[in-house]
Order: sequence, then C-alpha cells, then structure tokens
Amino acid sequence: MYVSITGLKPKGLIGFFRFWTLAIPAFQQAQNAKGNLHSSVKKINGHQCTLTAWESRDAMLEFIRKGPHLKAMKAFNRIATGKTFGYEAEALPNWNEAFTILQEKGKMY
Repeated sequence: MYVSITGLKPKGLIGFFRFWTLAIPAFQQAQNAKGNLHSSVKKINGHQCTLTAWESRDAMLEFIRKGPHLKAMKAFNRIATGKTFGYEAEALPNWNEAFTILQEKGKMY
C-alpha cells in the first residue's frame, strides 16, 4: 500500500477559515476516491493532519490531480504551511508513528 501523511498549519484567521472550506471537500473526496483504503484526520501539536492509505501510488496521484484536492493545492501557499510525505508500506502507521515520520522525512511547503 501507499501511505500519505500531511500536516498543515493554516496562516492567520482568514487562512484558517479558507483552509477548512477547502480541506473538508478534499477529505470527502479522498474518502470516496477509487483506491483509497484509509482516510483519517487528527490535530497534533497545532498541525491539521491527514493520514491516508492507497492501493498504489498511482491511485493517490489520480486523487490529488483533480477535484477539490487540486483546488486546495492551488490555494495552499496562500492559506497554510506544512509538510507532506508518502511512502510504500506493509502496514498503516499509528498516529504517533505517522507524525514522527512526517517530522523527520516530510517535505516542507
């Protein structure tokens, strides 16, 4: 499976509200996307985090390149900062493991 971890911090009050107007539809899109095996969200140390698992990296890429997620990515620099990381895995990490992996290996945006 392909695991994707994201941890974002909205920028200011306007960024916070804009973040949520984009994040909720994007998360709903993930939950219903072809190839999605797992989708969850959690706030950790001030970061709005997502943990998703996919049948393959290609399935994840298909998801991120369209619909609400694409719209959120296009607005990202104006509304948030944060990290993302994706990798092949045998099992889904728990939230503590996922956040540690994100902090150690994630790419900052």
